[in-house]
Amino acid sequence: MSHSVSPSSPHIPPALSRRGVLRGAAHGFGAMALEWMLARDGYGKPRVNPLAARKPHFDTKAKHIIFLFMVGAPSQMDTFDPKPALKKFEGQRLPESLGMVKSQFTDGTTPILSSPWSFKKYGQCGADVSELFPNVARHVDDICFVRSFFTESVVHAPAMYQVHTGRILMGWPSMGSWVTYGLGSDTDNLPAYVVMPQPEGTPEGGTPCWGSAFLPAVYQGTLLRSGAAPILHLKPPPGMTSSRQRATLDLLQKMNDMDTGEEDSEMAARVASYELAFRMQSHAPDAVDISKESEATRRLYGLDRPHTSEFGTRLLLARRMVERGVRFVQIYSGGGPVSIQWDAHKDLKSNHEKMCGMTDLPIAGLIEDLKQRGLLDSTLIVWGSEFGRLPNSQSGNGRDHNPHGFTMWFAGGGVKGGQTIGATDDFGLFTTGDRYHMRDFHATILHAMGLDQHKLWYLHNGRHEKLTDFGGSVIRKVFA
Repeated sequence: MSHSVSPSSPHIPPALSRRGVLRGAAHGFGAMALEWMLARDGYGKPRVNPLAARKPHFDTKAKHIIFLFMVGAPSQMDTFDPKPALKKFEGQRLPESLGMVKSQFTDGTTPILSSPWSFKKYGQCGADVSELFPNVARHVDDICFVRSFFTESVVHAPAMYQVHTGRILMGWPSMGSWVTYGLGSDTDNLPAYVVMPQPEGTPEGGTPCWGSAFLPAVYQGTLLRSGAAPILHLKPPPGMTSSRQRATLDLLQKMNDMDTGEEDSEMAARVASYELAFRMQSHAPDAVDISKESEATRRLYGLDRPHTSEFGTRLLLARRMVERGVRFVQIYSGGGPVSIQWDAHKDLKSNHEKMCGMTDLPIAGLIEDLKQRGLLDSTLIVWGSEFGRLPNSQSGNGRDHNPHGFTMWFAGGGVKGGQTIGATDDFGLFTTGDRYHMRDFHATILHAMGLDQHKLWYLHNGRHEKLTDFGGSVIRKVFA
């Protein structure tokens, strides 16, 4: 869609132009307001809220998503896809029938590495889970494991873009942006799309992983940070009272009405962003205040343990967000330095024990807490990464990247738990049978939210762009 700009009103001197007033107001509301920028064409009359809740294309259970992204890529054969053949053939090269499997740092000639961990069957479904995830294992009857996803890059950032946006290049809207574009928000007082990165840093893919690209900027993710002030610049500057802010917003709206045609929703969208920031000053502090949570709830998420407290706090905040109507919450485990990622090119054992130790208990706590509060049926949980890891070794005790076959899982939101879909070969290298591209991954998530992938589009550069490009296949076995 074209980006239309309304001319300045002849009734307002240049020194007091509407845009000048808006710029001044931006300082009063801080950078938080700027994250909710102007919308583009297509939203009708001024005063229309581009984040107003909209009906899905069809009825569905899921209303909210919590996307748990493991930065750097856990090893599928060490977590949820056991491969006894690795022990049998350890130290040997992969069979010639598999071909020469090259990755980012290895050429396929290194010996097979078995898993350092044992697996057990859990739940009524008998799902196989590594001893790395003893707490998540207690909830396998609520989880659907899909073992046969694949991507098209062995490099972190392009693979992350494909998982988040459907393309291996940056410049495309993120999945969270598409969902909020299609459904709007269930809350008027908090962002529709919230992102919580690892405190040590963002993933290699950076902000394009939650950006809105060519969609209106109101659909981009809003960062929540760790610490006492998860939302920066929310507190008004000294001397700025609530009544003064309210008067400023009312004046802006009057000025907006004076010279804005019905075809120009640009200024209305920007004023709407300031309205949201104004409301958040009253509502967001309560949403991020976990001090009122019971001790039992805090223990459930591991807030009483040093190694789980940080990640557990973010998952507890995610629960508080979805119960207040936030549509999409995206949480990263790993980011910044390699030492705080799942990227186990060496020392696989110490790396995965550390990362699983930080996340296993909080993830199990999130599932249990949502279930106890009656929120699991309406909240889709997705666990995954940019790719998996190879069955042969790197550096003697690590694994290189494997985009050819890896595991992600779903829970809640209409998902049929207690099942495993898809498979990889005896070595965990390639998918076998039904294999699922990221287009299928995205089509499945949109379907869970009641969105038809072919009806959710945006006109950009003369083309009806979609999250799934020319289309994916919904993995219908995932759903009950």
